[in-house]
Amino acid sequence: MRYSPFALLIPAAILIGGCSTEIAAPSGEEAVTASAVEAASFDYSLYTNVLETYVDDEGLVDYVALQANPDDLLAFNESIGDVAPDTFHAWSREEQLAFLLNAYNSFTLQSIIDQDPLKDSIRDIPGVWRVRTFDIAGASKTLDNIEHDTIRPDYEDPRIHAAVNCSAISCPVLRREPYVGESLDAQLDEQVQIWIDGTQGVEIDRENNVVHISELFNWFGEDWIPDYGDTEEFAGNEKERAALNFISQHVSPEDAAYLREGNYEVRYLYYDWALNIQS
Repeated sequence: MRYSPFALLIPAAILIGGCSTEIAAPSGEEAVTASAVEAASFDYSLYTNVLETYVDDEGLVDYVALQANPDDLLAFNESIGDVAPDTFHAWSREEQLAFLLNAYNSFTLQSIIDQDPLKDSIRDIPGVWRVRTFDIAGASKTLDNIEHDTIRPDYEDPRIHAAVNCSAISCPVLRREPYVGESLDAQLDEQVQIWIDGTQGVEIDRENNVVHISELFNWFGEDWIPDYGDTEEFAGNEKERAALNFISQHVSPEDAAYLREGNYEVRYLYYDWALNIQS
C-alpha cells in the first residue's frame, strides 16, 4: 500500500515564524473540487522555457547561458515551494511523481549554476545532495530527501532512475520537456528506451562474453527486484538478474535471447561524473 510521500514529513502543525499553524485538510465536496482545480493549474511553462532554451537534443546543458539568465529557473523553483501540502495531496499519483521529478531536476540545475565559476562535476559541490535544502510543497528537503526518502520508496517505480538527472555524463539524459501526470507513463517508458539505446545503459560484448550495465543498477539494484527479480534466467546475483530482465525488454530480440541464456560475465560501466555541459 502506497502512502502520501509527505505524510510523515509534513505534520499537521507546521511551525512558521515560531508559531504553530494548522493545515486544514479539505472537507466536503466543494473543498475537494477546489483543491483539484488548484492542482490542475500548476504551471510548468517557466520550466519548459528553461529546458527548451538551454538543453540540447543530447541532454547536454548550456550552463554558461543559464547562469547568465537564471530568472525563469529561479522563479519556477520558487513556485515549487509555494505549492500547499493539501494541494499536493489532491493530485493523482502520476501528478505527484511528475512534480517531484521536475523538482529534483530543476533544483539540480540551480545547484550547478549557483557555483561561480562552474564546477567540473556536481561532486565538486560541497553538500549538494545531503546538506543544501529547497522548499517543496510545504517542506524543506535536500536532493537526497527527494530522491531516496520520497520518490524511490513511495512510488516504487524503477523507471525513475532514467528520469532523475544528476548533471553527469553517465546519468540518463535530461529530458527537454517537463514530466506531466497525464503523459508520465509514456514519458518514463521513452526515457528508459533512450537510456538503454545509448552508451550509458548497457553494452553487450559477445566476443568476450561480457555484459556491462550502468552503475545505477549496482547502486540501486534492489529497486528492480520486486518487478523483475523472480527469474532464474540471466547471469549474476539477484539484483543483476533483475536488472538484466528489465534491460531485456528494451533491446532487440536477439540481444534479449543472449541475455536470458546467461553465458556471460556481468560487469559495470565506468560512471563518468563530468558535468553534462555543452561544449
